[in-house]
Amino acid sequence: MQTNKMIKENIIITSTVHNKPITADLRYIPSNDKKALILFVHGFKGFKDWGVFNLMADEFAKNEFIFMKINLSHNGTTPEKLTDFADLEAFGNNNFTIELADLKDSIDYLFSSSNIIPKKELNLNDLNLMGHSRGGGLVLLKAKEDERIKKVVTLAAINDLSKRWPQSFLDEWRTEGVQYIENSRTNQMMPLYVQLYDDVLNNPDRLSIPKAVKEMKQALLAFHGTEDETLPVDMAYQIKEWKPNTELVIMQNENHVFGAAHPWEKTSLPDSFSIIIKESSEFLLNR
Repeated sequence: MQTNKMIKENIIITSTVHNKPITADLRYIPSNDKKALILFVHGFKGFKDWGVFNLMADEFAKNEFIFMKINLSHNGTTPEKLTDFADLEAFGNNNFTIELADLKDSIDYLFSSSNIIPKKELNLNDLNLMGHSRGGGLVLLKAKEDERIKKVVTLAAINDLSKRWPQSFLDEWRTEGVQYIENSRTNQMMPLYVQLYDDVLNNPDRLSIPKAVKEMKQALLAFHGTEDETLPVDMAYQIKEWKPNTELVIMQNENHVFGAAHPWEKTSLPDSFSIIIKESSEFLLNR
């Protein structure tokens, strides 16, 4: 029997390569019809419950998707403190290879016997990735190497991991072994160990977003704001150059978080997110 009651579940996915858990939540409205799934990845200094992400997830569920959000294992949060950076050592020891492994484990979970989503509700042939900022770059990398992914949506995605830091920053990073990034919201000084940069140097092929975008077979929808203060809108235009059939949505006067903030006290989404949800739903449901 169809119900309008939304199912919200919290799960922990076991990593296959390290001891840190991948925390996740998912939501959907049961209908006994198989639904497409959106797996969402947060960005740098982000987490799955940031700002408007829960409201966004609810809206996608109302649009007949299963929406799953994850906390990457080394993002600094813990299962006990999902919105606090309580594990700065994990944050400092994070890298893109670890994040790709986390994403693989999350996708593998959906195909495993541990998956708590009823089989009658989930269409395993319609798995889609969505990512914000650095998470946008991550889903582009993963889509290229995982044929189980059908489509990809990015929100203000980074388009090159190797050109993110100026040479003076890199030289000091190599000398000191660590750089500290201030979190203006929490006033924490968050460590980044030089192994993060070494990971990029040691995996130039696998971690090349330009190469991944050119080679990925999945359809791509990319959103970017003209006033993005973190990742310039030119990055989105370059992605379009690398993959000409990209559906590019440039949002006028929008910043890196499309008008959202953390915490988000309102019960409604910014207008920009309503557009993102509408355009993404149409893109993903267009078989």
